[in-house]
Amino acid sequence: MKFTTTTTLASLAVVAAAAKDTTTFAVLRFNGDGFLTEGPMDPIVNPGTTSTHYHSIMGGSNFGPTVEGDQLLDSNCTTAKIKNDHSNYWIPQLFFQDPKNPKSFEKVSMMYMNVYYFFEESSSDVEAFPVGLKMMIGDAHTRSPPNATGLQLDPNNSAGINPVQWTCPRTSYTPPSYPVDSDGTKAGIVDPNNAGAGAGFPSQKCDGLYSPLRQDLHFPSCYNPEAGLDAYKTNMAWPTFDGDKRECPEGYIHVPHLFFEVYWSTPDFNDRWDVDGVNQPFVLSNGDATGFSSHADFISGWDKDTLNTIIGSCNAGTLGMDTCPDIPGGLSEDNDCKISPAMGTMLKTSATLTALPLDNPVTGWGKGGVTGGSVGESSSGSESGSSASAATTTYPTSAAETDAASSTSVAAEHTETEVAASSPTEAASSATEAASSATEAASSATEAATYPTGGAFIQESASSATTAETAAAAVTDAPAAPAAGGDPNIKTVWDYVTVTSTTTVAPDASPVSQRRRVPRHSHGHMARHLGGGFAGRR
Repeated sequence: MKFTTTTTLASLAVVAAAAKDTTTFAVLRFNGDGFLTEGPMDPIVNPGTTSTHYHSIMGGSNFGPTVEGDQLLDSNCTTAKIKNDHSNYWIPQLFFQDPKNPKSFEKVSMMYMNVYYFFEESSSDVEAFPVGLKMMIGDAHTRSPPNATGLQLDPNNSAGINPVQWTCPRTSYTPPSYPVDSDGTKAGIVDPNNAGAGAGFPSQKCDGLYSPLRQDLHFPSCYNPEAGLDAYKTNMAWPTFDGDKRECPEGYIHVPHLFFEVYWSTPDFNDRWDVDGVNQPFVLSNGDATGFSSHADFISGWDKDTLNTIIGSCNAGTLGMDTCPDIPGGLSEDNDCKISPAMGTMLKTSATLTALPLDNPVTGWGKGGVTGGSVGESSSGSESGSSASAATTTYPTSAAETDAASSTSVAAEHTETEVAASSPTEAASSATEAASSATEAASSATEAATYPTGGAFIQESASSATTAETAAAAVTDAPAAPAAGGDPNIKTVWDYVTVTSTTTVAPDASPVSQRRRVPRHSHGHMARHLGGGFAGRR
């Protein structure tokens, strides 16, 4: 496989946390095969109760339906390669809906996941996340394309900041990955700067070498301590541009910019569907057939001294954070860090379901009668719910295969608002308008959604509904967007790097070893916010 990496890495001498005079980055990778755990759990949006859809989680083993304070620091193990990173990272699970039998669903396995840590050039210190910080990006309810169209993280786009995207590496972009002139109502929208990426699911099969369908998600990097660790709707904001620097609002803490990339093994289903240039068979666990509702969550469980050391000394880039020397606590070599889900059961990839977990209906692009807007909206205003229902159901399966025995079935009606206020869909022409937009977003985000629940769940107590935050962070300009480019499989990584090399590496023979080696390459998606320009190549 081919990959590009820099040959001029910064010095790795340990330095104290300080203002950054250039942007650096390092990729966090994970051990083992698959996720830490899976199930209907979301301790940010639905603390103490079942989530409205099935999630897949990485990170520290102290994850559960409720995560409070420094709980994650006591994890017995972590899937992260850095031993002192007990953070949790999660996303909605992807499923294949059989076009020949729309009532047949199969879980898509994850090929691998990377988390990029960008330490942005700034006149202020870039600091470690406070322990227990909760962040979320994306909108789990939307079935509409972003106002920012197919662009991602473009601060000059008058339509606003779009932090989520899908990438589909292919051997050829003829025909295009997305229908030409699509407006998002029936299919996804191509990124005008990258033929292999866009808003929503692509309409073609992703056949790039070791590069199946990829879910891309960026998080803001300015934390508002006045909002607090738990206020996931209002505690984060995007930095503004000041020349090459990224600056946070006064009183905010500049933290690392996180970027999730999740590779799903969609080629496993390539012989199960025919390309027609519009329709595609994949659906998220929340029932979204468009991909517009892609979202992700993060809770920090970092030892702060360890992360501060990495911020100040590690510029390993795509070589991986684990290649940096003298990391406090060292590396984790645990390939078997797994925990049983506290709620529900972990589905086998081989299981065939007759409905999505929790009986979520498939919606979007005309499915379920939905062509856009938000689904599951409720006027109750409750951010999370706890009222139990008398009904009981189980995961509908035609082959009752799960990774664990079924637990006691208890269904409940739950409400949630999975909208991060710092993920605006409308642009602000000034900092004042941006703050106003964020306030309106936080206000509208208090509207909750009620989803049908099901599955074999253990009952968990969930008492009071949380109160929605009312003070919104000023959401301003975002990191820079990508520049025009060509093949997403081989690229120049950063516009400030002047020397690059392309290397060919033969993958290991064993499947497990091969999977661990795969993340060493780069695909041209990476945080296009460095160097103050859009010169990075895809």
